[in-house]
Amino acid sequence: MVKSGDEDLGVFQVILLGDSIFDNAVYVPGEPAVVEQLNAKLGDSGSADLLAVDGHMTQHVSGQAQNIPDDATHLFVSVGGNDALEAIPVLHHDGPAQSLLAALKEVQAKFIQNYSEMLDDIVSRNLPTTICTIYDAVPDMEAMTHASASSALSLFNDVIVREATSRGLPIIDLRLVCDTAEDYSHLSPIEPSAIGGEKITQAIHHVLIHHDFDHVGTKIYGKAR
Repeated sequence: MVKSGDEDLGVFQVILLGDSIFDNAVYVPGEPAVVEQLNAKLGDSGSADLLAVDGHMTQHVSGQAQNIPDDATHLFVSVGGNDALEAIPVLHHDGPAQSLLAALKEVQAKFIQNYSEMLDDIVSRNLPTTICTIYDAVPDMEAMTHASASSALSLFNDVIVREATSRGLPIIDLRLVCDTAEDYSHLSPIEPSAIGGEKITQAIHHVLIHHDFDHVGTKIYGKAR
């Protein structure tokens, strides 16, 4: 297996799991999708396979993982955005604040269960695994949700960071990676554009090269410098 920082010792076989953050081809017509950008960046040092599926939620990732090939060396998981979208109706709650907080707590509890079960399954495969947070700089998100998007998404990102950290997994914080309007597709503002995809690709490649997966401990990565 390739060790971080030792590109010349072998070949990376990267598997992308999750949702349209990785499976964004339909949102960047005429431009490279994330998996194509990552394959171009890996070059002779390896390749990337896409198992992520546009529209999938946290509970779908274990099914995707059934197709992980035997020669896989690294897993990258980016999921949770569609779980958050499903919870948008809760943000339109017109009742008292106390009942809204109770509803949000229930939403978060469900996500904790789903995300924890998913991570347990992925970690059981004993492959170097990196987790991504949900980005929150989506253009016009406030108008779509009629609430503070970053505050709402923090309920989900708190779970992602906590569950990944408890398992000693590295994290790519997409809130730091895709932080400008140009990072999002003009066809669907919640999907990465080719520009955003390139930033995501750079962050993935940086983790592959620089993270010490032999050392159990979480490190959070932002934009690759």
